[in-house]
Parts: sequence; structure tokens; C-alpha cells
Amino acid sequence: MRLLTKWLVVLCVLAGLTGCQRENAPPLSFKGSDISGASFGGDFSLTGQDGKTHRLSEYRGKVVALFFGYTHCPDVCPTTLLEYASALKQPGIDADKVQVLFVSVDPERDTREVLASYVPHFDPRFLGLTGQVAEVNAVMNRFRIVAQKVNGAGGSYTIDHSAGSYLFDKQGKLRVYEPYATPSSSLAHDIQELLR
Repeated sequence: MRLLTKWLVVLCVLAGLTGCQRENAPPLSFKGSDISGASFGGDFSLTGQDGKTHRLSEYRGKVVALFFGYTHCPDVCPTTLLEYASALKQPGIDADKVQVLFVSVDPERDTREVLASYVPHFDPRFLGLTGQVAEVNAVMNRFRIVAQKVNGAGGSYTIDHSAGSYLFDKQGKLRVYEPYATPSSSLAHDIQELLR
């Protein structure tokens, strides 16, 4: 009986030390803005380029990059998607544990078929999401995304929109805001931090 008691004490001490080691792990250091504990965001569902409904929460276990844009975007959107594609090729990044989600702020033009012919060109693992205008607007509001149509000649238009992106950790928590023009090396650093 005394031997059993001693082993229980040893196990409890070891469990306590393990807990201390987790608590004393070095804090994560981000190149982007640390927004851990942000009160906005949350789960949502939209239609993917594959025609299926996808929820943000289905990617728990992966680091998720969430970016809002549109396929007719002349510069900001392709640049950001290229930076993420480059980030996933950096040494030490397990790209299969990362999911990039591209939510269209132009659902009237960006059907799933249009997204399917656009988003995978940057990386076949990237997923484009769209939906009814009201559905997309609700997701944009949840993440404090602003988008405004700017009319051009002959019925054409562009959309001015918030240009940053968000990173979620493997538990699905919003952790980092990456401003527009963040280089791929910085994106890779922050993704790596969230993967550890």
C-alpha cells in the first residue's frame, strides 16, 4: 500500500511539472498584429467553389488564413493570394496543416464556378467561398470587413474593400491580423508560430 501511495505521489508531481512546462512555454511572437481574444469573428458557413457548404469550424486542427476579396480585383487580391502561396512553400511549413479561405465580397459575379477557375491557380488547396449577398454581408460584418462598389464606364465596377487577412490557430481561435502587403516570409513566420 505504501508503494502504491509513493507512485501516486510521483505521478501527481510529474503531472504538475508537465502542467508547469506548458504554462511556461515561450509566448508566441507574431510579425502581424496579435488580436488574441478579439470579440469579433466567429463561425460561419458559405458555399465553396466545389459546390459544398463549408464551415470555418470544420478546419479545426489546421491553421486557417481568412482573406476577403474578389476575382476581378486588379492588384490587392492576387498579390495577397500569391504571398500566401509563397508562404506555404517556405521551409518548415507543413502546408497540409494550413487552410487558406478566400471569401468573395462580390457574390453577384463570383459564382462558385468563377471561384473554381480562379482560386486554385494560386494553390490547389486554397478554397474560395461565396453565397447569397445577405449571407456574405453577414460574414463580412462579423469580421469587420468593409466593401463598397465603385461604378465604372459601361456598367463595369470595382470594389474597394478591407485588404488585410486573419490567421486562426489550430483550436479555431482568431489570433493574428495581417495587413495588406505583408511579405510571404512574415506570413510564414506567423503560420509557423501557430503550427507549433
